[in-house]
Amino acid sequence: MKRLVSVLVGVLLIVTGAAGNGGLARVAAGAAAKAEADRSNQPLPLKVVGNRILNSRNESVILRGVNCPGLEWSSDGQGHILQNVNTAIRDWHANIIRLPLAQDRWFGKTRDQQDRGLAYRALVKEIVETCAAQSCYIILDLHWSDCGEWGATIGQHSMPDRNSVTFWTDCASDFKNQPAVIFDLYNEPHNVPWNVWLNGGTITDRPNTRSGGPPKTFEAVGMQKLLDTVRATGAKNVVIAGGLNWAYDFSGILEGIQLFDREGNGVIYANHAYDNKGESVDAWIAEMEKATAAFPVIVSEVGGSGGPHRRLGRGGGSARTTGDDWLLHVMQALQDHNWSWTAWSFHTSARPTLISDWTYKPTPDFGVFVKQALAGTLPRYTPPAPTEPRRTASENPTNTTQAPQGPAPAAR
Repeated sequence: MKRLVSVLVGVLLIVTGAAGNGGLARVAAGAAAKAEADRSNQPLPLKVVGNRILNSRNESVILRGVNCPGLEWSSDGQGHILQNVNTAIRDWHANIIRLPLAQDRWFGKTRDQQDRGLAYRALVKEIVETCAAQSCYIILDLHWSDCGEWGATIGQHSMPDRNSVTFWTDCASDFKNQPAVIFDLYNEPHNVPWNVWLNGGTITDRPNTRSGGPPKTFEAVGMQKLLDTVRATGAKNVVIAGGLNWAYDFSGILEGIQLFDREGNGVIYANHAYDNKGESVDAWIAEMEKATAAFPVIVSEVGGSGGPHRRLGRGGGSARTTGDDWLLHVMQALQDHNWSWTAWSFHTSARPTLISDWTYKPTPDFGVFVKQALAGTLPRYTPPAPTEPRRTASENPTNTTQAPQGPAPAAR
């Protein structure tokens, strides 16, 4: 790249007739000024101190943005991953992008790749540089793996495998100590005990793909091994680790099953919040409050349906217009607690979707609220009061006169 820049500068000088010392000095000064501007735009390095995320100036940092999927199931991000990232940063005001990746594509192990992953890795690097140049952080998320067999059962699995270690050795080496980069060790571990989550072990996994597939037994790698692998490269970047139950459960971490990071800038634990868990928002808030009192947390996936168009369930379902608005209640909790988050997903088909089409029109039941939240203009949501149980005639008080109800609190 440096050689290419030098050649282009030389050509420019010849074409403009500015090859003299004065012209060369002006070009050199301009190039130096641009390089300095690029450096000044880069976000500051992050670190974990207690239960807080701080930058190198010891200022608290709140990370809020979106997931930009596509590179887990395609080698080129379907041709518009860079535009997705730029739109999320410039138009939606995200200060962090979570970028799901596939370890097989990183090394060119899929049928459509013939270059050992060279173009894929170059695209990831370009996305990282795009984020960094705009003061935006980026999470490199190991989203899809292969149960330890390159090119087979590529998809979402219960736990990482030996090939995940190979991935992090290479990826962390490429981006070690890049201030904008955070490493998300493995997406949504599930269906294993906490000791396997931490240290690995033999597991039987059923691929989480649309086509299904038979169960596969393999040797899972624990989260501590992945963290140690990252640190062995010399990378001190902050890392993210999600708990069990698809990164929803903090129980083992709260009981002391935590990652030991002796040589890096610390660990942020992840929560994935969707409206399909069967718990009330208040119950989720209570668990989040316990967790965030003990360690830093990012809700690195949050998705649902809200407002007058809201529907049941993560992917859709029947319409629902009464009762607590799950999404707006969660968004309000994120705001009130200053919790970091990245909404899923900035895509037209990876549900729940923030955008309706590739003009980046926000979806009416999700995207409009996330875009407002990122811009700081989302109206305040007040959950409905709990419904009192119906009383029998004998339980009704004698005096049934009620005072008139005051106006509802104004949105702010």
